[in-house]
Amino acid sequence: MIINSFKTISASDNTFFIADTHFCHKNIIKYCRRPFKDVQEMNEVLIQNWNKVVDKKSIIYHLGDFFGPGKYDPQILDRLNGQIYLIVGSHDQRLVKKNPDCIKILGHRAILAYKKNTITLDHYAGRVWPRSHYNSWSLFGHSHNGLPPIGKAHDVGVDGNDFKPIHISEIEKIMLSRPDNFNKLKHRDT
Repeated sequence: MIINSFKTISASDNTFFIADTHFCHKNIIKYCRRPFKDVQEMNEVLIQNWNKVVDKKSIIYHLGDFFGPGKYDPQILDRLNGQIYLIVGSHDQRLVKKNPDCIKILGHRAILAYKKNTITLDHYAGRVWPRSHYNSWSLFGHSHNGLPPIGKAHDVGVDGNDFKPIHISEIEKIMLSRPDNFNKLKHRDT
C-alpha cells in the first residue's frame, strides 16, 4: 500500500536518509566503481554501516533504488535497523509489489517538516521543488554522486556518503553551508 506522500510529515531528531543502496545488484559495483570485490561484500558492508548509525527506534527515509533491478531479498530487510520509509525509485517495482510489512511505501515524493525547514524527498534531483523559493531543502538520489550540488539540495545516495545513512543533524549542517536557492524570494508580500 502506498501512503499519501503529499501530506507534510514531521521529522524527529532520530531521522536518517539514504538512497541507491542497490542491494543484490552485482553490476552497480562496476557502474559506480564501488570498492567491493563482489555483491556479498557490498551487501554486508551496507548492512553493517546502516546498523552502526541507525538503531531500532530510528526513522530512515530511503530515497529509492533499495535493491537492484528485479532483485528482492527479505533476509536483508530483516537485518536492517529502524522504521524504513521508501520513496519509490527507478528499480523499486519488485519491492513495491512484495509490499513487506517492515517498509512503509510513501510513493514518489514526500514532504517533511524539521524545525523551521521544509524538506522535499524525491528519488530524482530537481532544479526546483516545493517551496524552493522559500529556501526549502531537497534530498534526492539516483545520480550516484554525479551531480554538483545547487542551493539547498543534497544527494543522499550511498556513493557520495561513505556508504551509510546520513543523520538529519548532518543534513542541517550541510544545508547551512550551502548558498541560497537560486529562486529564493528576495522579499515576501504578506
